[in-house]
Amino acid sequence: MGDPVYRYMMIIVACVALLLGLQVPNFIDQYQKRVDAHLREVTVNLRPFQAIADKYFAGDLNKLIALHRGSLEKPLQEEGSALEQMLQRKLRFEADMAALQASLPTKAFRVLFNGDREMIDETLGQFSYNVPMNRDALLFGAGFAFSLLLMLEGLLALTRRLTRRLRATRGTA
Repeated sequence: MGDPVYRYMMIIVACVALLLGLQVPNFIDQYQKRVDAHLREVTVNLRPFQAIADKYFAGDLNKLIALHRGSLEKPLQEEGSALEQMLQRKLRFEADMAALQASLPTKAFRVLFNGDREMIDETLGQFSYNVPMNRDALLFGAGFAFSLLLMLEGLLALTRRLTRRLRATRGTA
């Protein structure tokens, strides 16, 4: 029938894995909202500069940046650097938002292996744990729990097999 302690431990592992798996869609959602908020903010901050670029440079912000950087005045050069940093930040957030327009597993993989470090750190710092009860979260949580249990069972089976072989080898020697 099996060891009751073993069964209860596997139930506890399954429950913990399910709860952890439910947090992944929650984290991805909070990450995406944070990226979107920062994108909106930097877009608003760039709006006056974009209006100047529209008026004098056919909308090319890089030409406005080059004008500032090429100035003989140090404050204007530094302003050009600051403007370039804002533009790069906007482009970074736009690329991240475009990449997040995908399925949940693709988003999770993207954030885990190629997420914006600043946004990941901010999201972790402000993360609010909750248990979302939507289809994606439940499927992801169940899949995570099942995968973890399957790996754990496989490792335990491998350990038992290796232990039996070791005992058999010692017994024949």
